[in-house]
Amino acid sequence: MFTGIIETLGTVQKLQKEGGNLHISIRSNLTSELKIDQSVSHNGVCLTVVSINGDVYTVTAIEETLDKTNLGNLEVGDFVNLERAMKLGARLDGHIVQGHVDQTAVCIASEQKDGSWVFTFQYEPGLNNATIEKGSITVDGVSLTVVDSEKDHFSVAIIPYTYEHTRFNSYKKGAIVNLEFDVIGKYVARLMQLRE
Repeated sequence: MFTGIIETLGTVQKLQKEGGNLHISIRSNLTSELKIDQSVSHNGVCLTVVSINGDVYTVTAIEETLDKTNLGNLEVGDFVNLERAMKLGARLDGHIVQGHVDQTAVCIASEQKDGSWVFTFQYEPGLNNATIEKGSITVDGVSLTVVDSEKDHFSVAIIPYTYEHTRFNSYKKGAIVNLEFDVIGKYVARLMQLRE
């Protein structure tokens, strides 16, 4: 379980394919605090630490994860948003994030507005995911509040701190991001479907 509050950025050091799996090695200032079998959110995807070597650790993404997320697009040198699992009893500064990506989206617009940035993302509506204005959404692991919500796209406003300390400063039109929709909203939507 995560909060969507990014702790730091990691840098991809090595990518190794093995069958349908991808081993991702990342250099991070969090590595010294990690242990093998620990869950870490990578661009919003919960992955397990499988090895540690100095300040570099490795996680493995299986084929299903690569098919549903942007992790298969990573290249050596890319930055990755990182968050360790939430501590029980700690403040929940973002919202409840499971680290289970629902689908990807494409950045279709970004604009600077009076010291902040507004990003618009478009997603495939056929998977029955939805946003609501003032609701929560997770973009590449970042907990955000939806500003504008439409059937197949939404906008979020990004403050300077988030812009500077996450991957948001690298997003351009066409960038592919991971989305995790609000878990409570997903349960409500599913219950409504069952009632039909």
